[in-house]
Amino acid sequence: MQKNQQVAVLIMRLLLGFVFFFQGFGKVFKFGLENVYKNFFLSSYSDLLPDFLLLITAYYTSLIELIAGLLLIIGLKTNYALYALASVLVIVTIGHGLKEPIWDLSHVMYRTALLIPLLLLPRNLDIYSIDNLIRRKLKK
Repeated sequence: MQKNQQVAVLIMRLLLGFVFFFQGFGKVFKFGLENVYKNFFLSSYSDLLPDFLLLITAYYTSLIELIAGLLLIIGLKTNYALYALASVLVIVTIGHGLKEPIWDLSHVMYRTALLIPLLLLPRNLDIYSIDNLIRRKLKK
């Protein structure tokens, strides 16, 4: 049973990591952060929030998705990556809620459904990670 739990943690961490990483990768390297700001954030929310806040949010969410997604994939600083990604999910939920009633939760809920268990499950189940290698080295 413990092997199944370890594999389940790995699968959840990899799925969540890749989803966020590729979303951040697209924003940073394909669209460009300035385009993300102008074409998604500014064009959609300039009537609701000040430009400087939209700029900060566009850069913050895009870079966190990229960096924290990569950290999850390799299993390094996993808790910090999960905290950062949780903040992105809260920001996204607030942003969508400000714009219109949130009927479609698909952009948030499946990520949340992977993130919350990763926060709640014991870290010692995450054996296929750099964090685990570091823990084992420190015990010696």
